[in-house]
Amino acid sequence: MSGAILQAQGLVKRYGSAEVLAGIDLQAETGRVLAVVGPSGCGKSTLLNILSGLLAPDGGQLLVDGVPARRFGQWQRIAYMFQEDRLLPWRSVIDNVAFGLEATRLSRRQRRQRAQSALARVGLADVAQSWPHELSGGMRSRVALARSLAVRPDVLLMDEPFSKLDPQTRSQMHEQLLSLHAASGTTVVFVTHDMEEAVVLADRIVRLRPNPGRVAEVVDLASLARPRDPVSPLVAERVRALREAMGAG
Repeated sequence: MSGAILQAQGLVKRYGSAEVLAGIDLQAETGRVLAVVGPSGCGKSTLLNILSGLLAPDGGQLLVDGVPARRFGQWQRIAYMFQEDRLLPWRSVIDNVAFGLEATRLSRRQRRQRAQSALARVGLADVAQSWPHELSGGMRSRVALARSLAVRPDVLLMDEPFSKLDPQTRSQMHEQLLSLHAASGTTVVFVTHDMEEAVVLADRIVRLRPNPGRVAEVVDLASLARPRDPVSPLVAERVRALREAMGAG
């Protein structure tokens, strides 16, 4: 598939008299990874909440496959992985992964089968009956990823989901995400403040500037071969350029 599955046209968001987003135009191409970067306060999370349907814009519109996103059914095609793993402590791992399927018409057996399959995809099939408090931070992130994958979304929105992990575990999660993305073709929109993470993961990067949040730059990385070693000269130069641009505003 090709083309833009998600397209924002002139999105505006205000809180009271304060304008948070001003005329945001972007598109998430089908089967690609789009990273959204920018300093704190530029509206990255607000933008993701609009893309997910959790917030309504005050201006502009969001298109899903070229159609204005007004029906709830369209949002069911979109999964959201938050910064916190948000695992329910009173549920086992498999029941946490199956949680997002409870609004569907699947039977309990079908929900658990799909959850078990999602856990296997992230390498955690053997901890299905464990409890969240028994898992490491990296394992909890993988469970949260499995929960998102279990609904089989066309679009996966991710709001700095690996920011609290140590560097080694975060690198492992990058490899896991890219492997799953290559296998599934799911479109990913990944919000981060980490320029290195953005360059390692993304096909395209949208850089926002603050006060109010607006698009400052779009960087195409599709020609940069994967896997991308952060210390390689080509990757390091892209990271340096982005950091320099961020510092310049």
